[in-house]
Amino acid sequence: MKTKVYNQSGKEVKEIDLPENIFGLEFNSDLVSQVLFIQKSNRRAGTSHAKTRGEVSGANQKPWQQKGTGRARHGSKRSPIWVGGGVTHGPRKEKNYKKDLPKGMKNQALFNLLSAKLKDGKILFVDEIKSANAKTKDAVEIMKNISAVKEFENLSFKKKGNVYMTFPKLELNEKRSFRNLPYVVAHNVEDLNPADIADARYLVITNPEATVEYLQSKLK
Repeated sequence: MKTKVYNQSGKEVKEIDLPENIFGLEFNSDLVSQVLFIQKSNRRAGTSHAKTRGEVSGANQKPWQQKGTGRARHGSKRSPIWVGGGVTHGPRKEKNYKKDLPKGMKNQALFNLLSAKLKDGKILFVDEIKSANAKTKDAVEIMKNISAVKEFENLSFKKKGNVYMTFPKLELNEKRSFRNLPYVVAHNVEDLNPADIADARYLVITNPEATVEYLQSKLK
């Protein structure tokens, strides 16, 4: 399958032939949902912790006698129904959220999401992106130019995670240029993974030949 490649000025420069086994797959929702669940679970810090009634501070004596006061009976101020008492079934830091994720599953989910993004017209291929001065204004100008491409007018929409941009090797100038744009996340192509693709609205792939070569190496 052929698709157009643009330069950072938003002009079409060539076409590239994309492999069907990476960008032309039928969407497997069961596989993708499993992989995304595992990835999100593995990203959890697991530091949330609530104290039980045995861990909160305070005296454990009976607040008042069982009968004769006209009030409800209580056994301890540490009870979960009291303000400042323990928490019932709260999060515990001892819980381990880590799960195994086979590489084959992860790669297939990645290819499924790439195929879905391409089918929806959410992947823009750019031959090269260079920032001469490592300035944020350079990145703003680049985003403005590539937003002129038909059907990609919302690339510069200022919403967090709007664009995930990949580079064969993210150089320091480009990293400094794009890091102050909250709606753009720039990474090396080796960091491409299902969770980040699913969270982003658009995917901008620079140097598509190198990217395709890297993705094909995952098939071996």
